[in-house]
Amino acid sequence: MTETHAEPTLVLAPQAPEPEEHVLRTVLLAPVRARFWKELVYVLTVFVIGCLAVAYLFLGFGGGLYLAITVIGLPVLAVVLLGGRVWGRIYRALAKDLLGVAVAPPPPFAPAPGLLGFLKSAFTDRASWRAALFLLAQAVLGVAVGYLVLVTVAMTMFIALSPIPWGLIHPTNVDENGVEHQSMVQFGDFYLDSWPKVLGFALIGLLGCLALPWLLRGVCWVHGLLTIALLSATARDRVVTELRESRLTAVEDSAATLRRLERDLHDGTQARLVTIAMALGRAEERLAEGGDPSDLIADARAGSKEALTELRELVRGIHPPALELGLEPALETLTARCSVPVELRVHLPGRPTPAIEAIAYFSVAELLTNVVRHARATGAWVSVLPGEGQTIVVTVRDNGIGGVSTPVDGALGAGSGLSGLAARARTVDGTLSVRSPAGGPTVVTIVLPLAGSR
Repeated sequence: MTETHAEPTLVLAPQAPEPEEHVLRTVLLAPVRARFWKELVYVLTVFVIGCLAVAYLFLGFGGGLYLAITVIGLPVLAVVLLGGRVWGRIYRALAKDLLGVAVAPPPPFAPAPGLLGFLKSAFTDRASWRAALFLLAQAVLGVAVGYLVLVTVAMTMFIALSPIPWGLIHPTNVDENGVEHQSMVQFGDFYLDSWPKVLGFALIGLLGCLALPWLLRGVCWVHGLLTIALLSATARDRVVTELRESRLTAVEDSAATLRRLERDLHDGTQARLVTIAMALGRAEERLAEGGDPSDLIADARAGSKEALTELRELVRGIHPPALELGLEPALETLTARCSVPVELRVHLPGRPTPAIEAIAYFSVAELLTNVVRHARATGAWVSVLPGEGQTIVVTVRDNGIGGVSTPVDGALGAGSGLSGLAARARTVDGTLSVRSPAGGPTVVTIVLPLAGSR
């Protein structure tokens, strides 16, 4: 499996190539690799849409400023400014598909109600201004620099392929003395009119083709930096998004807990209490008739014990009583009840807050449940140790088959059983990482703050 936080891996090759051979092979194959052609398509594409973007900026802002003396001028400027978000979406898609630069988009535009609220929100939308600045930079990088790069690529490829048209078309040039030369290119009085000269000229073009990938790579590297700097979500945007997702996760988790309690009480404990009430009613009737109600009373007593057991399980699912004594005693009780042998190690210099203890406890409980149901493991190991700074590190490892579902776009895949745990950890600024290669072992690491959200 792929892990959410990659760890360095050392791979030993049986016969490693010499550095000189590796560099030479890289240089020789660079013009025919897919990366070169993707970057060439990217430069060509951003040159074309860069011309359109420059026209958009000139006509949009110019027309909006010209109409600013009228009522519709400000709305036009607001719409043109917000249009930068659409351009940003296009450039992010190009960077992701052709350059492999994937950036998180800024949060969606949320206008305030009313026309004045819309205008204020539009003119204070930082993502739109950053996109407009990106389009302005594309006028230089995408259009001017892109044009020079494309001309360089075209001329270099033409020089490398020049022997073909020279031999097939037989182009001729006439010098000042009226003498014809079979030549497509001349430098003053020097004509490329023989095979040695043409092949030498083509060799220069071939050497230039070997340098083209690195020229494109440098230009695309600058494009990638610009995309990350101006079209991605800022640190503040990411914090706001994480807080919004954490709040949504907490609300959904609370709603799911309430639904589960309602279902368990209705289908289990309530039905059992009804049965007890009916048994006591029948016992009362039998006693009034002079019969022996001892068997019915015994059934009611047994049912009440089972109802109390179910209520204890429900309470334990809400907040385990053992947590009142601390995280270590609670985990000792939890691991002792696991059907797979579990080795527990807890060493904490200080006691976490109740919220952190609850998250750690229920995370370990769900992970051990996954081990029992899916891992085919014969043993598990749980450790809770201090981490860097004011954090604790909860680690659950098993010797099972591994191969937990692969993360998608940085998020744990749906159905892995871990996405909910990761979301719960994020509610307190925690993190969850997974390492589970095929064949095992599976190691899940949860880092939580010692005192809740920081």
